[in-house]
Amino acid sequence: MSSSALAIEIANAAARMAVEEGLEWGAAKRRAVRELGLPSRTALPDNDLVEDAVRAYIGLFCADTQPQELRALRQLALMWMQRLQAFRPYLGGAVWHGTATRLSDIHLSLFCDDSKSAEIALIDHRVSYEPRAVTGFRGEPVEMLSLSSHSPELGEAIGVHLLIYDLDDLRGALRPDARGRAPRGDAQAVQRLLEQDDAPTPHD
Repeated sequence: MSSSALAIEIANAAARMAVEEGLEWGAAKRRAVRELGLPSRTALPDNDLVEDAVRAYIGLFCADTQPQELRALRQLALMWMQRLQAFRPYLGGAVWHGTATRLSDIHLSLFCDDSKSAEIALIDHRVSYEPRAVTGFRGEPVEMLSLSSHSPELGEAIGVHLLIYDLDDLRGALRPDARGRAPRGDAQAVQRLLEQDDAPTPHD
């Protein structure tokens, strides 16, 4: 099998796990390699290939349900962005890019003058959270605060992850990705996405 065909096979397997189990793409790619019986050092497909496979999978198997689930997640994300507006929140990941389902978590990047200020705000509002270190968008370790939030539309709890960056990181966070798209958006951008969803579609 050629390397490009193998990458597509891994991406398709990862896409199924990402949609059906809500796995993050990195974890889904690694598990796909294991489940396909490939050597652990097999080169992983890039995220663009996985994203294409996820969109194709959603189009085939989730076209009736995914748009409403995505909208509910974006509404919940916007609520938290409004609550945390003092910390310059930006939405990223599958909820921003439109590949999320009800199993997906919400990822918000906060850009703070003081790295502890967002954590103090959660404590002040009696929000339970779990802190841990993760890899940031520049490959550096950053703190992530994970909490659970109820979605009225979905009728279940959704994971919300707050990645804490310095204010100086904001400019680099908005550089276009390999496809020329904004990698994350602010509350106004999320509001525009929701308004686009509300716009009537023209009939042929």
